[in-house]
Amino acid sequence: MFKLYTVYAFLFALLLINISGCNRSLNKLNKIDISNVTKISAVTLTPYPTSIAVVVNKKYYMPVNYVPKDLVYPNVPFLFKEKIEKREMRMEAAQALEKLFAAAKNDGIYLSGVSAYRSYATQEALFNQYVKRDGFAKARTYSAIPGTSEHQTGLAIDVSGINGICAAESCFANSKEAAWLKKNASNYGFIVRYPLGKENITGYKYEPWHIRYVGSSDSKAIQSRGITLEEYLHVVPVSDVSKYKKDFH
Repeated sequence: MFKLYTVYAFLFALLLINISGCNRSLNKLNKIDISNVTKISAVTLTPYPTSIAVVVNKKYYMPVNYVPKDLVYPNVPFLFKEKIEKREMRMEAAQALEKLFAAAKNDGIYLSGVSAYRSYATQEALFNQYVKRDGFAKARTYSAIPGTSEHQTGLAIDVSGINGICAAESCFANSKEAAWLKKNASNYGFIVRYPLGKENITGYKYEPWHIRYVGSSDSKAIQSRGITLEEYLHVVPVSDVSKYKKDFH
């Protein structure tokens, strides 16, 4: 707890000090070619983008040019064979993921990666594509605005069963893989980032497939208390989530 809590202990004081810097970064975010981009709900640039404890949600966004320096390819199965961006994770998280997958296999649970790291540029291209096709309002219901996706941290990954059935879909919640992750992910430094019944705090609907690396000691503390990363770090909850319950990120 001390490691994560120390990182965010002075967060609110820093927000007052860094208002001008945050506004400049938000101006960069506003240069996305989207007419309604002023509706962005994330208004604060996270002061700790490289931290294992970083919070990224509808309130706190990542720098436009942030790319983790220690991205590697974890040695685990994915639903695709190509060594591309979305197969990468930060080194510490990748090593922990390998242990998690191995433990699941020993229990007869065969997992597969769906999507891990996603750069700002990739998210921007995807979101702009959706806006052109469906308009901003509809696109916002199923895709994250660039900078507000936790995948950009390199610490998060969407996981499915080896057959890919219900990958990143609500039906995954009923799978044996989801049950195993819920029970065991914290033993390897991961948490189910968007748990059931916490939508008003995380800003996202229940996503049993989306796990986030925070380190083993903190993941166990979060799991044992049945709370979210926001609650653990005493970060202001995301509000007005009702119109965003269908977000994918």
